[in-house]
Amino acid sequence: MNLNLKNKYALVCGGTDGIGWASAVELALLGASICLFARNKEKLKQKCAELDITKGQKHRFMVADFSDTESVKKALENNACKFHILVNNTGGPAGGSILEESPEKFQKTFEQHLVINQLLSQALVPYMKAEKFGRIINIISVSVKQPIIGLGVSNTIRWAVAAWAKTLSKELSHTGITVNNVLPGYTSTGRLTQVNEMRAKAENKSVKKVEDELQANVPSGRFATPQEVAAAVAILASPAAFSINGINLPVDGGLSASL
Repeated sequence: MNLNLKNKYALVCGGTDGIGWASAVELALLGASICLFARNKEKLKQKCAELDITKGQKHRFMVADFSDTESVKKALENNACKFHILVNNTGGPAGGSILEESPEKFQKTFEQHLVINQLLSQALVPYMKAEKFGRIINIISVSVKQPIIGLGVSNTIRWAVAAWAKTLSKELSHTGITVNNVLPGYTSTGRLTQVNEMRAKAENKSVKKVEDELQANVPSGRFATPQEVAAAVAILASPAAFSINGINLPVDGGLSASL
């Protein structure tokens, strides 16, 4: 199986923590040169230095805040957007009852996820087309398969991203570029910790009890690790995945009940 990403360049959003960082590590191990894209410059420097360079890679980073569209536009304007792989990944909004959420929160989350994905794709696709190789991989959520109670805004926007990605996959299918979504379930990240703490407070339970209840619903019996989600990203980014296009790939331990 051809998993070789030598001489390929990958832009990994949210690349200093969790699934983003794990994805950057996996892609580097396959030979790709990585550009980490996040808002904390000092952390970006530190993480960039930790990436594998045994295959002659040259890693770098870009700085922007995905909650600020103009800062992302500026970063793209000031950097050469020559990447074969784009991993769209950014943190989700805080949870809450959907009826109590403000319209502004929906709008802000839409911009942070779908609009930023659109900007990045518009900037990177011309080079991918010229290279006749491109992989756009969106880290979304298993909520695309079944909504998660208490994450109404996230559920709504993740579905919008999935529809956007499916449309884009059709439009680009003849160019050598694929567009796919990875759908993490409950994954051991800082994001899950925040959600569990919120749920524990709302339900007057301990965080451990909330975690135990969630894990009891996962057929595999435990939360996924960021590295397991990153493995799916790495496979979809590889030359071997040329004919995998426009899919939603759950990495959830069997949690989702839909086909």
